[in-house]
Amino acid sequence: MPATSPASAHQERRRRRTNRFVALTAGVVTVGALAAAALPGSASAGEEHRTGGHGRYQDVQLLSFNDLHGNLEPPAGSSGRVTETQADGTTKTIDAGGVEYLATHLRQARKGEKYSITAAGGDMVGASPLISGLFHDEPTIEALNKLDLDVTSVGNHEFDEGAKELGRLQNGGCHPKDGCYADKKFKGADFPYLAANVLDEKTKKPILKPYWVWKKNGVKVGFIGVTLEGTPDIVSAEGVKGLSFKDETETINKYAKVLQKQGVKSIVALIHEGGFPASTSYNYDCDSPGAGDGVSGPIVDIAKNVTPQVDALVTGHTHSAYVCSIADPAGKPRMVTSAASFGRLYTDTTLTYDRRTGDIARTAVKSANRVVTRDVPKAPDMTELISKWNTLAAPIGNKPIGYISGDIGNTGTESPLGDLIADAQLAHGKQLDPETDLALMNPGGIRAPLTYAAKAGEGDGVVTYAEGFTVQPFANTVNLQDFTGAQVIQALKEQVSGPNAAAPKVLQVSSGLTYTLDLTKSGADRVVTDSIKLNGAAIDPAATYRVATNSFLAGGGDGFPTLGQGTNDVVGSDDLTALEQYLTANSSASNPIAPPKADRITIVK
Repeated sequence: MPATSPASAHQERRRRRTNRFVALTAGVVTVGALAAAALPGSASAGEEHRTGGHGRYQDVQLLSFNDLHGNLEPPAGSSGRVTETQADGTTKTIDAGGVEYLATHLRQARKGEKYSITAAGGDMVGASPLISGLFHDEPTIEALNKLDLDVTSVGNHEFDEGAKELGRLQNGGCHPKDGCYADKKFKGADFPYLAANVLDEKTKKPILKPYWVWKKNGVKVGFIGVTLEGTPDIVSAEGVKGLSFKDETETINKYAKVLQKQGVKSIVALIHEGGFPASTSYNYDCDSPGAGDGVSGPIVDIAKNVTPQVDALVTGHTHSAYVCSIADPAGKPRMVTSAASFGRLYTDTTLTYDRRTGDIARTAVKSANRVVTRDVPKAPDMTELISKWNTLAAPIGNKPIGYISGDIGNTGTESPLGDLIADAQLAHGKQLDPETDLALMNPGGIRAPLTYAAKAGEGDGVVTYAEGFTVQPFANTVNLQDFTGAQVIQALKEQVSGPNAAAPKVLQVSSGLTYTLDLTKSGADRVVTDSIKLNGAAIDPAATYRVATNSFLAGGGDGFPTLGQGTNDVVGSDDLTALEQYLTANSSASNPIAPPKADRITIVK
C-alpha cells in the first residue's frame, strides 16, 4: 500500500481548527486542556511560503482500532455490545461491530480529511470465528485491505500458527497444507505488520519491519510496532519457536532514535499491550480526577517510560476501551488509547503537525472513541466478501452439534461455559483413559458465549459447528497427564500467584472438583488449600491424579509452569472435537443442555 493515503468518497465530517482548544467533553480527551499550554496561532503568509504553500499547522487524522480477531460478522451476545454512560449518569448498551459497519464508519470519518491514516494495535487475526479461522484468516486480511488499513503492530495472536504463517499473511501465497481457497492466489496484506521487538533468535533481527513512515505533501509520521514482551507465556511453544521477545519500552525508545536520525520527528507507537479502565463504559473520562488516574495495568508504566519523542500510543490486548492522557518521562501529558475489541469501536485522534518543526503539537492532540453502530448502511464490498467466505464455510459451519436451553455465558470468575468445556474435556479424557480424574481449562481459551437465539436461521437453541468454532478456535489438543496431588494444589495456587498475582487467571474446573477462592487474601493464599476436594474427598498431596488439559496448558502456558511438568502424556483429539462430541452425546432438540450453575468455586470477597 502506498504511504500516501488515497482520497476516498466518504461523507463530509466536521473540520477541526488548529489555532484554538476544544473543550473537554465526555468521551473526548484533549491533551492541551491538561497541559495548560497554548498552541501557536495560525501561520502567517510568510510562514506558508516557507512551508511550500501549506499552512504551518496541518491536522492529521489518525483512525485506529485493535483486537479485531477476525470478527467479520457482528459478534454475538455481550461481545457485540458496548456500554455508554449517559449525561444523567445512567448507562445503556449499544449493539456494535461487524466489518460491514466498520467500513462504513471509517469511510464516513475520512470524508473531507485530506490527511488521514488508519492504524491498528495488533491481534487482527487469531482466535477468529469460523468464517475467518477456517481459512487461516485470509478473509480477515482481505477485509483489512478493503478497509484501507495503513499499518498495524503484531499482537500475540499473530503468532498462533507461528512466524512462517505470519510471514505468509504479510507476503501472500497459498497455505502450505490446505492450499488455495479461492480462485485466485492469496496476495497477502497490503499494509505492513510491524514487529520491532520480535527477533529471530539466530539473526537477532526483527522478523518483520520494526517501523514504517507515512508521508504526504511533506508531512511525515513514523509508526513503531511492538507486541507484549510476555507473548511466549500466552502462545503455544510451537508458535514462538525460534523467536525472542524484547522489552516494549526499550524497543520503542531505540527505534524512536532511529526515526529521529532519519528526520522523522512525529512518532506514534502501536503497542499490543494495554490497561484496565475503572469503568466499562467506552466514553468513560479516565482523566478524572487526574491525568490517567482512571486506568491501571501494564500500559501505565510503559507510557510513563516511553521517550517523549513519541507523540501518541495506540494500545490493545486487554480488550478495554479508554482514551487517557498519561505523563511522559518529561512530565508532559501524552495520549494513550484503546478501542476495546472485535471492531466495536474505533478511535478518532487528531494529530496537529507543525511543518516548521516536523513534530506534533502535542498540546493540541485530541481523541475520542467512536461506536461502530449498526444503524448505518452496510458496505456492499464487505457484504460481498462475507457472503463469499460464508458460502465456502457453510457446509461445515451449519452442521448442528448440540442443543442448549438458554444462553451459556463465558464471563465471570467461574463461567457456565467454562464448566461445560471442562466437563467435555473430562469426558474426552475418560474415553482415552477411564482413570481420568479431572479437567482444567484456561479461561482465555474460551472466546465467545453460546447464545440461545438463532444466529443464522439454524433455530433457537441449536449449536452449530460454526458457533463451537467461535468458542474454541485454537485447535489445541486434549492432553492427559499424571500429576501428584501436591502438583494439582500448586497449579491451582498459580492461578493467583507468580505471573498471575496481579491479574488472576482462574482455571475452569470439571464437575467434582471444588474449592474456595478467598479474594480477601493475597497471592497463593487466596486458594484455600484444605478446601480443595475431588468428589467430596480432600486432594491427597501424595496420590497421583490423571488430569485433562488442553495442549496450551500442558506446555505450561498462561503462567502455569506446574502443568508443564506432567508425566505419562496421552494426546487426544482437538478441544473443539471434544466439545462437539460432548454436546452431541448429551443433548437433543427435545432434551437440551441447561446452562451449568457455575458453583464449583466458592468465592469469598
